[in-house]
Amino acid sequence: MRKKSAVLLVCLLGVVLSITLLSSSSIAKEKKVFFLTLADLTGPAAGLSTPIDCAVRDYFKSVNEGGGVDGIEIDVIGVDSRYDTARAVSAYKRYRKRPKLLLTMSSSSGMGDAIQPMIERDKSMFLAPGSGERQGHLRRGFCFYGPYQDTFGAAVDWLMEDWKTKGKSGKPVLGYIAFDNAWGHEVMRGGKEYVESKGIKLLPPELFTPGTLKFDVYLTRLAKGGADYIYVEVCDPTPTYITRDAHALGLTKKIQMIHGPWGATKLGIESHPEALEGTVVVSWVLRGPEAEEHPLLRDLAIKHRGSLDYVTTGYTVGVGIAIFFEGALRKALADVGYEKINGQAMYEAYQKITGLENGGISGPCAYGPKSRRGTDTVKFYRIKGGKAVPLSDWTKSPDTISYHKNW
Repeated sequence: MRKKSAVLLVCLLGVVLSITLLSSSSIAKEKKVFFLTLADLTGPAAGLSTPIDCAVRDYFKSVNEGGGVDGIEIDVIGVDSRYDTARAVSAYKRYRKRPKLLLTMSSSSGMGDAIQPMIERDKSMFLAPGSGERQGHLRRGFCFYGPYQDTFGAAVDWLMEDWKTKGKSGKPVLGYIAFDNAWGHEVMRGGKEYVESKGIKLLPPELFTPGTLKFDVYLTRLAKGGADYIYVEVCDPTPTYITRDAHALGLTKKIQMIHGPWGATKLGIESHPEALEGTVVVSWVLRGPEAEEHPLLRDLAIKHRGSLDYVTTGYTVGVGIAIFFEGALRKALADVGYEKINGQAMYEAYQKITGLENGGISGPCAYGPKSRRGTDTVKFYRIKGGKAVPLSDWTKSPDTISYHKNW
């Protein structure tokens, strides 16, 4: 009986020891950090948000296949927010205590605003599109690239030069059309003051509900107001539809359409090439053939998606975001090591990667102790013959945030 008990005890100890060793081995092999993305995969911004999400995943897959960052894998937690702030808040609450959750990416400025109080309390950080609030009120929120206001300001500088080049006298009249949401209103916080500082007449903004399909009423009002230029601040396919309607009304013959950074993408251009001909796009990242011919973007899209068709503006934006995250992760690991890495370490690391290059996908990283701008440069393209053709090299954006005093 004693022999049987001893044998059983030895077997039990062997099982416990095996489990312990296997567990330790598993943990050692699975050093991970987490990137939470609150993407809009099925809502009104899905055409833009989904490629961003895909690109982030594809780039991290390639990093992980190459051994990770100092042996540590980057794991993406994805939630379909449907462009709904309540869903985004609920998702963040669900995952906020996940160990090694280093960063949360929001697909809208409004979602970023909603989760910000929790982010501050958790001493973490988040990325969101270009709300100037991030730069005007320095906290733990960072812009993907430049603030919308600065991008709009760069377009204002461009149109003033364009006006002179055309030999026009006086000052041009500018129209503005956008979503009637936090994003659409945000551009005017600093953007309006910047336009006024240049002596340009800005017509009352035309704002509409996301999901609107026809824009004749808004465009007609801007035309009657004497617009020489119309700046479109929404995400494709909506900018394409707006320009399609402007073309159908005959307005594009005398009014220069300018799209913001989420403007007409490959699908929009291929769907309505005639209507979009001559449209100018101000961009944070490479577009069109320049993006498709970029070695990294080509390799990622073909390897992980099987086609160059995935190299859209959103995909290019996502790869750039992932590269900056990788750079910040390397810095944070160097500063605190894997055991101590957390959202606070990443928040500090993001402020130390100023000047980091991403292979020319955009201008250099501009994050810093006093900057929440991902970049401070833009590039202009004109749609010609169904393609986005570069009009400029990387151009410094003006600081429009400082023109708005009520942050």
